[in-house]
Amino acid sequence: MVFGKIEYLNLLPFHIFMKRYTKSSQQSMSMHYKRGVPAKINKEFLTRRVDAAFISSIKAKKHKHVNLGIIARKEVLSVLIVPNVANESDAESATSNVLANVLNMRGKVLIGDKALKYYLEGKSHIDLAQEWNKRHNLPFVFALLCYHKDKKLYKNIEKNFSKKRFKIPQYLLNEASQRTQISKEDITMYLTYISYKLDYKAKKGLKLFYKKSSL
Repeated sequence: MVFGKIEYLNLLPFHIFMKRYTKSSQQSMSMHYKRGVPAKINKEFLTRRVDAAFISSIKAKKHKHVNLGIIARKEVLSVLIVPNVANESDAESATSNVLANVLNMRGKVLIGDKALKYYLEGKSHIDLAQEWNKRHNLPFVFALLCYHKDKKLYKNIEKNFSKKRFKIPQYLLNEASQRTQISKEDITMYLTYISYKLDYKAKKGLKLFYKKSSL
């Protein structure tokens, strides 16, 4: 089993869960990871070099998925437009670049941990998820947990991840902080803006995004 692993902070709780889940379910011997930014993992999944991953929602529509995703109920802090500069897409992104176009926002797209650092520095920005929510009063779904096979396994992952939340161990917060140069306190704060359950309102928001992006 090959899982595409995006090492942004927004998936830190899920990666911790998966480490525990695979160990307890005796899947650890068969679970391997390919790491990369969203655009790279999209490509790995679409060419079947990974069996499952959080796939950018713009690429996930025609693929099997469970009811887990990377979801912003309002603002997200890590998907931004830098205004008053030339238009520029983020090469690591897929969905966020399309979202900027859907919202007719002009400027430089920033996503991921570098965008969060930019936000924390207090620099001028527009939060794309917040802008989406202002216009439509709906969450925005950035990615979906997609799979090619083994539906039962991923439904079990959905069930077990959805029913529990756990505190991130301090040593893992320390590691994430050292890797990203973002404080533990800011990481903990940031994760309160991220949701994972693809509920009715999130599905409604996703359907509207697909319609507006002409998919």
